[in-house]
Amino acid sequence: MLAGGVSGGAMDAAAGGGAAGDLVFPPGADPRFHWDDLAALADHDLSGQTITILSPWTGPDKALVESVIAYFETATGARVLHGGSDSFEQQILIDAEAGSPPDIAVFPQPGLVADLAAKGHLRPMPADTADWLSAHYAAGDSWAGLARHAGPDGVPRLYAFPYKAELKSLVWYVPENFAEAGLSLPRSQEDLLALSDHLVRLGETPWCIGLGSGGATGWPATDWVEEFMLRLYPPQVYDAWVSHAIPFDDPRVIAAIEAFGAFVRTPGYVAGGPAAVAATDFRDSPAGLFTLPPRCWMHRQASFIPTFFPPGTQIGRDVDFFYFPAYADRDLGQPVLGQPVLGSGAFWARMSDAPAAAVFLSFLRSPLAHEIWMAQSGFLTPHRGVNPDLYGDPTLRKMGAILLGASLFRFDGSDLMPGAIGAGAFWTGMLDYVAGAPAAQVAAQIQKTWDSLD
Repeated sequence: MLAGGVSGGAMDAAAGGGAAGDLVFPPGADPRFHWDDLAALADHDLSGQTITILSPWTGPDKALVESVIAYFETATGARVLHGGSDSFEQQILIDAEAGSPPDIAVFPQPGLVADLAAKGHLRPMPADTADWLSAHYAAGDSWAGLARHAGPDGVPRLYAFPYKAELKSLVWYVPENFAEAGLSLPRSQEDLLALSDHLVRLGETPWCIGLGSGGATGWPATDWVEEFMLRLYPPQVYDAWVSHAIPFDDPRVIAAIEAFGAFVRTPGYVAGGPAAVAATDFRDSPAGLFTLPPRCWMHRQASFIPTFFPPGTQIGRDVDFFYFPAYADRDLGQPVLGQPVLGSGAFWARMSDAPAAAVFLSFLRSPLAHEIWMAQSGFLTPHRGVNPDLYGDPTLRKMGAILLGASLFRFDGSDLMPGAIGAGAFWTGMLDYVAGAPAAQVAAQIQKTWDSLD
């Protein structure tokens, strides 16, 4: 182990130099940034202090987060050692149990935060954090809820700060195809189903859906069900489902599975029909958007899917996306046509009492800490205080607008369930459903597996 508790394999590089010349955007040069945040940070003299950070980020993301860290170093005089590990989940548990954790850890899902908080390995966030998130983040109460967990005494507290989001609630389409057919983008689920029916009447296939993913085959279907759990019911139902406060075979869950079925099992809706869905790899599935004539017109998938589009595809010209809409006729305690958003995010938590670590997490509240990364690539934020014009490309700006318009945000539900369910029975159950099994039967089998874990 190195000083600070981060293993040698994980801590493979120290953070960048801390001199103004190392900063990707010269302070003050571009007035669109919140440079006053850097001046405020300079009030903290941390010269001679070192903090360690362990994250799951390697490759480009590691370099990008270190470009943000460099501003903290420059302003405060602190030294930050950041290590990225592709086996973060295992490494952080080893380091925590060994009594030599990093000062700060970046968790890719809240479930692991909950586990370590319950064991006493995390320090609570400042008492005002929940109120701050509610005031400054879109759907801020949702983010606070994801960071609130029971400590070793059983008392719920905020143990993490959300910084960097991912977006799932997207539908991809080819604008030229829509324009030539005179189609408008749907504003509600009712519109989306009507559009699908209209395309079928024209002799076209509305959707491409692929569930293949090697040993993880079936996971894309879980996202569909989660989307409908957020659109059919108030958020408390989603939370109860994920936590097993209601059973998996609750009628409301069955209805959400059947709402997915309206897309995957309706004749003419899916390229190749239901039989092709499980056999099609999710990475290959959007290819039908780009054929001439198109094999399909729409594809629901998260913000990462452009990685698998044909080389040279330009988002906004060759392909674009719209928000996977809510129902117009359902009042879920949110504004009509509000935006429940499904996604994921990173949660930063303090694992030591180092004062500099607390200052660093307070830095993440500043708009500037978000703007430095968002002005480059691969970063989305629900922070209302940032300048959205700084997004590195129009695609990220448009996705950021969806996050900022969210009336509700929830984390991918299968990721919060026990592994035997969220990464097991739920996947295989959806494959059975697509193959023709009744939704009630599938849900009952998943519930039976969950019962066996108790």
